[in-house]
Amino acid sequence: MEIEPLLGTAQMRANQQGKAVKLVERLYDATPFWRQRLDAAGAQPGKIRTLEDFSARVPIFDKAQRRQLAEDHDMDMMKAVEASIGVPLDRVVLMAATSGTTGEPTFYPFTEHDINWVSQAFGRMFWRMGLRPGQRVVHAFGLSMTLAGVPYVHFIRNYGACVFPVGAEGGAERLLTMAKHVRPDMLCATPSLVEHLIERAPGILNDTVGSLGIKRIMAAGEPGAGIPELRAKIEGAYGAELFDHGAGFGISSNHPEYLGMHWVADDLALYELVDPDTHEPIPLEDGARGLAVFTTLDGEGFLWLRETFGDIHEVTVSPSPDGQTGLRYKVVGRTDDMLKVKGVIVYPAAIDGVITGFGPQLTGEFRIVLDEPPPRVVPPLTLKVEHAEHVSADELPVLAKEIEDSMSQQLKFRPRIEWLGPGVLERSNLKTNFFERTYLTSASTR
Repeated sequence: MEIEPLLGTAQMRANQQGKAVKLVERLYDATPFWRQRLDAAGAQPGKIRTLEDFSARVPIFDKAQRRQLAEDHDMDMMKAVEASIGVPLDRVVLMAATSGTTGEPTFYPFTEHDINWVSQAFGRMFWRMGLRPGQRVVHAFGLSMTLAGVPYVHFIRNYGACVFPVGAEGGAERLLTMAKHVRPDMLCATPSLVEHLIERAPGILNDTVGSLGIKRIMAAGEPGAGIPELRAKIEGAYGAELFDHGAGFGISSNHPEYLGMHWVADDLALYELVDPDTHEPIPLEDGARGLAVFTTLDGEGFLWLRETFGDIHEVTVSPSPDGQTGLRYKVVGRTDDMLKVKGVIVYPAAIDGVITGFGPQLTGEFRIVLDEPPPRVVPPLTLKVEHAEHVSADELPVLAKEIEDSMSQQLKFRPRIEWLGPGVLERSNLKTNFFERTYLTSASTR
């Protein structure tokens, strides 16, 4: 708790500066890959003395460059990992990875040191949520290689809580049955899975999810926990507090209004915003919006050096109404998911927020239909939307117009609604795929 009052202070800034300078020195001396990148950018250790030097000279590392690194090693992913970490590969004791749905997976290697320092960051989040050592946690993120899978299990147990690693792969029946048996204090899952369990509980438990006694929910992996209507639905159904986590070392609070996620790891990881196009640093001030960039100041295998994963954040640095310290950030969207409709930038998370606002009239499930590769969309943008069971066919035209008007007012574009009955769209226990890409289907049939 001694870190709490230091977050966002000049003292912490000095701590970050010392660690950033040493990190550049360490990687330059130990790793040919980073030495070449730093030399090419004119970011040799002697030229990096301040955080301003660090942000101005050390180049951004993005997903395209990660892919290029793999190609440079003939797609031998272990050689690519070995080239880009700050210690010998035999120090790595745990490996996680992305799903690889858009190509080759990105690997996240952990040494014992990494597991320990990341556990410290997560311990701060658990404490803020009200979880205490000795309490029980049902882990329902995907366990098959995902970053939120086995690594999170380690973080929970290192904090001292008792973790039940059921995993999203266990499915709704096993998750609900296990929760009924163990009466967990906390559930960890994606927002869509948390919501899906509300629907499935009566048929599996012959009771509601509220009967499980869960007191807090840590939701991550996709948008949702910050949407007021969905938050109200989940908290009302479970009788629990919903906390939003993701896109960095951040966690929301239980304040009645969603304030974003508090960054809790100033001494462990450097948080920056840059312009998405120019990569010029953006000052952290209220309302600043840009591409989130991270540096793991203590990283060995789990190493980010000014790395971005394509998330667009909006930050607030003024004192928070909930009394908690640490800058706050909200995830606006991902550059990979960005759409442009008549010049208007649209993210699936924003569409999700509008759909969720129609509450009981819709199931909350929708898909964005893309007939051509993004980001440009020839209007109108088509949305397939599930209506609720009780909504009749006669009501649908009026409801469609209400949704279109709401999106026009809030998001500055007017979609075309295609109606689907409840339960038609596939549910996922992992991240929800908001897109239906018809151009991929058309190409495969040629």
